[in-house]
Amino acid sequence: MRVALSMLTLVPGAMGGSETYARSLCRALAARRLLDVTAFVPAIARDAGEGLPTEVVDEYRSGTTAAAKLRGVARALASPGAMRLRYRGIDVVHYPFTVPLPRLPARVVITLHDVQHLDVPGLFSRAERAYRKVAYDRAARGADIVVVPTAFVRGRALEKLGLEESRVRVIHHGVDHAQFRPDGSEREPFLLYPARTWPHKNHRRLLEAFALLRRDRPELRLVLTGGGSEALAGPPGVEARGAVPQAELVGLYRRAACLVFPSLYEGFGAPPLEAMACGTPVAASNAASLPEVCGDAAVLFEPDDPRAIAAGVEAALARADELARRGLERAAAFTWDAAAQRHEDAYRSLSTRS
Repeated sequence: MRVALSMLTLVPGAMGGSETYARSLCRALAARRLLDVTAFVPAIARDAGEGLPTEVVDEYRSGTTAAAKLRGVARALASPGAMRLRYRGIDVVHYPFTVPLPRLPARVVITLHDVQHLDVPGLFSRAERAYRKVAYDRAARGADIVVVPTAFVRGRALEKLGLEESRVRVIHHGVDHAQFRPDGSEREPFLLYPARTWPHKNHRRLLEAFALLRRDRPELRLVLTGGGSEALAGPPGVEARGAVPQAELVGLYRRAACLVFPSLYEGFGAPPLEAMACGTPVAASNAASLPEVCGDAAVLFEPDDPRAIAAGVEAALARADELARRGLERAAAFTWDAAAQRHEDAYRSLSTRS
């Protein structure tokens, strides 16, 4: 059985957790070496195979805006011939970024990271909603297997897209424990929030909550990382660093007094687990998938209320030692090897179907 991981719509550095998922899955499959898997990648992401045999598909022209992505998908669907030749002999094709490019005469697995565009359409432009309707919804309805990262996403997908339950498999993401681990660093008086400034990341209410916290804790700082966060610099105590290298982010996890994660919507939500793996206390939103991911190892709060966010942070700081222990135990249950094994099971199940 030959499996293709078709990753043509990858735009490096612009896709958040879905890029981490795809690259980590490739790395874990390459380490296991149990199936014949090839990564098919665009020219702008030649290294995305992460150790798997890799085919660079120069024929696909990537775009960074919603309109450009839609044009790229349309061109690829209209003239798929040259691309298809690269995939000859493939039995199962997995599209980890949901979009089924190119369409192939093979069994199909897609990963549906969330249905945020259906749950909270107001957060998306008209062009982005149109793109997702064509590229995501149709792909999910036509796939043999739909992989989702949490039971939360599974429930929303079943309701919003009318999928058959038997076709939707929950496979939790993993944590790179070789990177995200304690190293004995001393905790410093700052909160950490690593997130791009997308609307659902809820930076505005976090800044309001932080102003409340500073009244009683003037020494406390808030460190923001992620693309676009540099624009949020200015309020007292706020350090807005923008996108930072992975090594710097790991160091921040290890030194932070607490991770605060006020997101309004997550299909999975890796930063709380990454922080836990580093022994960092976590205060997180009680919305969407986050209670499922965090379990009882974090303080959960109502993300629409700055006072509730502030209270959640105060509680996490007061329970720092307990939450650090619980977090390490929780994060240990999430590995990329286990995720890769479950993906392999999905691929094999399709090879046995008539």
